Amino acid sequence: MEQSFFKVNIATEEHHDFAPLICTEMEASAKARGIGIAKRSPEYLKQKMTEGKAVIAFSNLGEWAGFCYIETWGHGQHVANSGLIVSPHFRKGGLAKLIKRHIFELSRAKYPEAKIFGLTTGLAVMKINSELGYEPVTYSELTDDNAFWNGCQSCINYEILMSKERKNCLCTAMLYDPADQANAIVNAPEIQVNKKRHTVLSKKWNKARARALHLFKPRVERIRALFF
Repeated sequence: MEQSFFKVNIATEEHHDFAPLICTEMEASAKARGIGIAKRSPEYLKQKMTEGKAVIAFSNLGEWAGFCYIETWGHGQHVANSGLIVSPHFRKGGLAKLIKRHIFELSRAKYPEAKIFGLTTGLAVMKINSELGYEPVTYSELTDDNAFWNGCQSCINYEILMSKERKNCLCTAMLYDPADQANAIVNAPEIQVNKKRHTVLSKKWNKARARALHLFKPRVERIRALFF
């Protein structure tokens, strides 16, 4: 199914009626995959919609298709894109990637200097995150805001998390750091210059080597004639 079949918008109060359905689908999806999930109430999702911190997707026929929302921690220093869900009717059609990109762009617009992170067990989400610039990190690089970790209490793997002192769990931690991305852009011209310089030096070396071989070849031939 083509992504053009869907429309992704910033969620508002007019989408409150979809909150119970979204919560139900989130829980059902987690159970079907046999993984844990930090449960959220319809009221919590409605709050995100009212604050403009969520995106919602619909098909061209007006059917609800997907959802994702933003959470902030450490006074906006860390941002998480949470609750990514796609309706069972529209899965495996590229919609998750489309929603993820929209919520990522919304996060960057609202919190341009914040580090964006996520915890996931899904390979598909990891792939999408990687394409957006996320990198795998240790849990120590995530927010130390207790409110975030308290949200994991409803996850079936919470005991594992706490037994490891919040240093590891079954989820993979991934982080997008805008500072790292900026440094990469700044250093990119230098890298290109160094590559070009290396290419020029290599050509000069090969040219000098060829010239030396040409000059010394007659001498080598004369020495061979004397001794062999």
